[in-house]
Amino acid sequence: MPLNRKPLLLIVDDNSQNLQFLGDMVEKNGYEPALALSGTQALDYVLREKPDLILLDVMMPEIDGYEVCRRLKADPDTKDIPVIFLTAKTEMDDIVRGFEAGGVDYVAKPFASAELLARIKAHVELKLAREEIRTLRGIVPICAMCKSIRDENGQWWMMEEYVSKHTAAEFSHGLCPACAQKLFPDISKPGATK
Repeated sequence: MPLNRKPLLLIVDDNSQNLQFLGDMVEKNGYEPALALSGTQALDYVLREKPDLILLDVMMPEIDGYEVCRRLKADPDTKDIPVIFLTAKTEMDDIVRGFEAGGVDYVAKPFASAELLARIKAHVELKLAREEIRTLRGIVPICAMCKSIRDENGQWWMMEEYVSKHTAAEFSHGLCPACAQKLFPDISKPGATK
């Protein structure tokens, strides 16, 4: 996720008042809301955009939330998007069914806004942490001579530019002892006065 954008939340509910309330709530708390009135709209949306989290109602016409979640989890491009079920269905069988479909959490309506926001925050942070770990574990093509890095489009970047563009890491510059010895041999000799 580019560091300059808010996390994107897709909210799926067939009740437009619920969508408006949830959209306003998450936007006021630092998230970018996207709204869908049906499971079909939600599945179409994720073909174009990959949200950082989906809030998904269960009871909807055409395709219910469980089936939407199963389809998302069956697709390699969307399987890692966390889904929180947000529904009036509160029986234990319904909750278990939500987790079996691939949901990461299950929140009953009516809900406490502070609790829902805490759960959203936790699951978005977990998703972003997983993405960072995958990035750090990946193989990065690097020039053996100048240490430039080739990105996924074949463009070469200075290492600092590449890392700054792809992570939240910041650089602090200094000299290692070997380079200090080469550049400043008189002051970096062992035992030299400073």
